[in-house]
Amino acid sequence: MYNLPKKTPEVKKFLLFTPGPVNVAKNVRLAICKEDICHREADFSFLLRRIENKLLRLFEIRNMSEYRAVVITGSGTAANEALLSSAVGDKNILILSNGEFGERLHNISVIHNKNTFLLKFPWGDRLDLGEVETYLRKYKIDILMMVHHETSSGMLNPLEKVGALCLKYGVMFIVDCVSSVGAEVIDMEQNHITFCSSSSSKAVASYPGLSFVVGKTIAFENLENLPQQSTYLNLNKHYQFLKISQTPNTPAVPLFFALEQALDNILVEGLAQRYLDLRYKANFLRQGMLNLGLKFLIDQNDMCSVLTTVYIPSHIDVDIFRQKLREKSIIVYGAKGCFKGRVFQVGNIGELSLDDLQFFLDALRDVLRGFDRLETGIINTIIKPVPTFLGESFEGEDLESPATV
Repeated sequence: MYNLPKKTPEVKKFLLFTPGPVNVAKNVRLAICKEDICHREADFSFLLRRIENKLLRLFEIRNMSEYRAVVITGSGTAANEALLSSAVGDKNILILSNGEFGERLHNISVIHNKNTFLLKFPWGDRLDLGEVETYLRKYKIDILMMVHHETSSGMLNPLEKVGALCLKYGVMFIVDCVSSVGAEVIDMEQNHITFCSSSSSKAVASYPGLSFVVGKTIAFENLENLPQQSTYLNLNKHYQFLKISQTPNTPAVPLFFALEQALDNILVEGLAQRYLDLRYKANFLRQGMLNLGLKFLIDQNDMCSVLTTVYIPSHIDVDIFRQKLREKSIIVYGAKGCFKGRVFQVGNIGELSLDDLQFFLDALRDVLRGFDRLETGIINTIIKPVPTFLGESFEGEDLESPATV
């Protein structure tokens, strides 16, 4: 049995400098507490229709009659698995990967699709578009899927250029936009994207637990011609229920209320202003961290507006560092895979004010100085100064102890 604490620890308010979950707005927190409704009644159907309309507006879809948005109770990975288990069949699918979440797409696809191929690049490296084009020219690929914002490094992969290659070679383009929707422009029509997946809990700034797939209506209709390899994540079933403004399974209704409010917050602010605000906050933090002498994992020109991946100084243990920030009510990410122990990640999405950002930078400075003082103390203890007498220099001479001088 687990040894549970005798007293439930008090829950503090933390500033979440992460790519998700995030600190949500007060009206989102209140929205989740609305009156209970039954999901099989008209109340929920109207809510679902409103959310779908707002999701299409979030993606700035111009021909809205040609696109639909399916909402799934589950994380962003649920939306990705719904796509990979429902939209491929016997076709050849190529996964592009340059980080943890590209590899996750590949791992999911291998389970469901026998004709899965991988074009893998080192974590934190840009996609080599020349290699991508060579692969598409050399092999028969029907579907290509990639991550837009590779959160493991902070790399923003080029939608427009990969989309152009997919158009050139007649390949269906599917994109994991889980951590970029709400922070970056995603033009599905211009970039020839058939399906996009995303989540409620990152730059959309609602609670975790919902994900969604936005796609072309004709592509949704074609799903019924493909074998479905999942029950709960059967994307065709979700789409068929969407036609009657319903979900095939019991949805997390309170999260739908919260999602609608978060979407309203973005649309009222205006998409262009939201993108500018997040970019400004990201640059504010980046300049502040550069001023503290820190270095970044990737070039700033390759970064998303969501987070920054920062090298941890070599004399600092990243877990102790994160704990020190936690003691100041600040949460930052560690890292995984080949980056584990080498970097930390700082998000700038959710309800974080400029005062919060400055508070973080001040706390970061203090924590770093604490480690510097500790290192200096250790060095001074280990390396004792060489004695000199009466100001004489002993350079080049054999030193003797004071007792024998």
